[in-house]
Amino acid sequence: MSRVGDMIKKNGRDILRSEHHKRTRYDIQHGDTSVRRHTINVARYSILISEKLGIRCDKQALIRGALLHDFFLYDWHDKDHISLFRLHGIHHPGIALRNAEKEFSLSALERDIIKKHMWPLTVVPPTCREAWIVSMADKYCSLMETVRLHQKKQKK
Repeated sequence: MSRVGDMIKKNGRDILRSEHHKRTRYDIQHGDTSVRRHTINVARYSILISEKLGIRCDKQALIRGALLHDFFLYDWHDKDHISLFRLHGIHHPGIALRNAEKEFSLSALERDIIKKHMWPLTVVPPTCREAWIVSMADKYCSLMETVRLHQKKQKK
């Protein structure tokens, strides 16, 4: 395993072992990428961004917030949820935060990361550098996961 992978395992062990987080491997996030894989990708890129840009931050909060930022626990592609949560992009950070608070003890930084990772869709911007980094990594990973799907479709 890589150094970054080891950091994610060490700091997010309880999250990665959680039955709810494990079940997110069956929900698709972007393209054909599962929610679980997406959150691990975001954790990985969050670490790499912070290191590449030389941004000092709380790596534990960065990793844990990234792993929980999409802990909404429903299939947002399901028609039943689309009718209830037409604005998934706006509503899911609050839902993810509520779910995460029920299962894990969260720091203030982790709460900020989860609640504000969809800025600017969520009106209030992040208040810590960790949340800015996860928000940036989330947008990058989302774009790459979606582009890969379109590339696969074009090859067919």
